[in-house]
Formats: sequence, C-alpha cells, structure tokens
Amino acid sequence: MKQISFALMTGLMIVVGIVGIGIGYAYTPEYMLSAYDRNTMDLGVADRWLDLRYINNMIAHHRGAMLLAEQAKQSSRPEIQELSNVILKNEPVAIAELTTWKKSWYGDIRPVADPVVPNLGSYDATFDLRFLNALIAHHKNGILMTKDVRTKSSRSEILNNADTVEAFLTDSGAMLTKWRSDWYDSK
Repeated sequence: MKQISFALMTGLMIVVGIVGIGIGYAYTPEYMLSAYDRNTMDLGVADRWLDLRYINNMIAHHRGAMLLAEQAKQSSRPEIQELSNVILKNEPVAIAELTTWKKSWYGDIRPVADPVVPNLGSYDATFDLRFLNALIAHHKNGILMTKDVRTKSSRSEILNNADTVEAFLTDSGAMLTKWRSDWYDSK
C-alpha cells in the first residue's frame, strides 16, 4: 500500500473544505449573512433572509441578557437581584416566540449560539457598575438592531416585535442609566 504524501493530503483537505463551504453557501444562502456586524448592528441587505437574521440575532440578544443576569445574581443590591429574576423569567418567553416564528416561517430548527458577554468577575464594590455598563451597552446594541430591521423588513410581526423591543430597551436603559448615576455619580 502506497502512502499519500503530506502535501497531497493537505491539498486534498483544502479542496474538500472549499467545496464544502461552497455547497453550504449554495444551499443555505442566509448562512453568509447569519450574524450581524458587531460594529454597526447591520443585519445586511433586505432580502428573503432578513427576518431570519433578525430572529437569530434577537434570540442571541435575549440570551445575552440572560447570561449577564446569571452573573448579576451575586449582587447584594435588591434592585439588581430583582432585575436579574425578571430577565431570567421573561427572556425565555421572548426566545420561544422567536423560535416559533423561525420554525414556522423558515422550517429552521437550528439552535442559535450563545453570544459572548463580558465576564463581570467576582462581586466587589464595582460589580454592579460593571453589570450596569454591560447591560446599558447591550440595550444600545439591541436598539440599533431594531432600528435597522424596521427600515428593511415588511413583515408585521417583525416590525411589531422591533417596536416593542425598542420601547422596552429605551425605557429600561433609562432606568439603568439612572441607577448608575445615582449609585456611582456617573452618566
């Protein structure tokens, strides 16, 4: 039995990888635009996959809130503890609605990967400030996403969702900013 040279084997692996990616893009064109631009929160072009990209990214957004809330449970402030409990109770409901749309409209049952969120570290004198800063930034990114989808989507459920999410994020962002100002004398 002859051995295949290392160079030939490496070349074959590269070709197979490129062909696999090409097939993946050909059969699932939404894959190419599946993640929003982390700098602009741009969901991409207004094509037939826009609503799916919004759904996937909004699911990830809600999961991000939950991951931050899990960390914030170690806070000693009752306001932060209550907020964490509310997030952990309500976000799965929002995710379930989005998951239902995803399956119904696109036949897509693939799970959405959890986003990377800041590690807030151990509880100390500035833990709540780190949590507030992370959640305020999280809210601002969500608002950018809702603004983007409203300029591109025509599906009433998506537009209503974006309106509801943006109103919530705006109101709760103001509350978080007030807490940060009151507790840490910062804006």
